[in-house]
Amino acid sequence: MKNQEKIYKLSFPKVYPFYVEKAVKKGRTKEEVDEIICWLTGYSIEELEHILRQEMNFETFFKQAPQINPNASKIKGVICGYRVEEIEDDIVRKARFLDKLIDELAKGRAMEKILRQ
Repeated sequence: MKNQEKIYKLSFPKVYPFYVEKAVKKGRTKEEVDEIICWLTGYSIEELEHILRQEMNFETFFKQAPQINPNASKIKGVICGYRVEEIEDDIVRKARFLDKLIDELAKGRAMEKILRQ
């Protein structure tokens, strides 16, 4: 995947507002975005808020994640033209998992389904 290096270097705190904006435009909340991020990565709300006040790229964000949710393997589908479950690069796959979850939120999917419960 040719955009791999780009994704690694993307600033998580700079991309985060776009996740929130996408959700809010569709009637969802910042709190739901935060819940999804914390569910996927194992970060607490406090840790997420701390990350958002500093500079951290996607590679570091996912490498330092306390615990990728075991149910993340249930995330399937296409995002940006790629089947997320077929992406081989670990960091890119996790970034696309997050994109897919935010997409589902913006499309009005119930949180229980987004969080694979």
